[in-house]
Amino acid sequence: MGRSKLAKFAAIAERENVVEPGDELYGQLVGRWAELHFENKNPIVLEVGCGRGEYTVGMAQLYPEKNFIGSDIKGARLWKGSTLAEEGSLTNVTFLRTFIENITENFAEDEIDEIWITFPDPRPRDRDIKRRLTSPRFLDLYEQIVKPGGIIHLKTDNGPLYEYTLEVLQERQAKNLIYTPDLYNSDLQEHTMGIYTTYEKRYLAEGVPIKYLQYTVN
Repeated sequence: MGRSKLAKFAAIAERENVVEPGDELYGQLVGRWAELHFENKNPIVLEVGCGRGEYTVGMAQLYPEKNFIGSDIKGARLWKGSTLAEEGSLTNVTFLRTFIENITENFAEDEIDEIWITFPDPRPRDRDIKRRLTSPRFLDLYEQIVKPGGIIHLKTDNGPLYEYTLEVLQERQAKNLIYTPDLYNSDLQEHTMGIYTTYEKRYLAEGVPIKYLQYTVN
């Protein structure tokens, strides 16, 4: 492991806006994120597979009346997001280092108001279907922790992943399903919120349409 990564891991270990294994509160916040971590009763929005946290931080800047949690397993990525949050003096955003498979071990039933999945690995091989973050396996986990009436969103550049997810949701008879294969040339542009990840900027510059969908948890 390079010195740079080691330095980043050491930095996030000291940060109050990162929760990771080994922390005193790790695993103790289930059902108590609002009370113990954010110290308010504001809605909680979770981004799974948040990468460098650009979307999580961007939403936190736009909506100070909400709390935001970016979740990823990569410490170096969370270092970037937590750095952006510190530089912006944002107190309504934090980061959780964990595998997505363990998400229900970190949040209680109905604790989350909204989930965003932004530009996940499409896992194109058939043998990796269960690893797609929009597979029924993961959707079941998300729906355990999202309140009834809460919304789950997907943004992706990948056509096959978008079509796969849409098919899965239609089979599940997802409530209030809204979708478009070209977000920036649709009437759903308000859902972009003016936030662009590094990858999204690259795709748009290359002329790749951004796909979007959302549905409501029953």
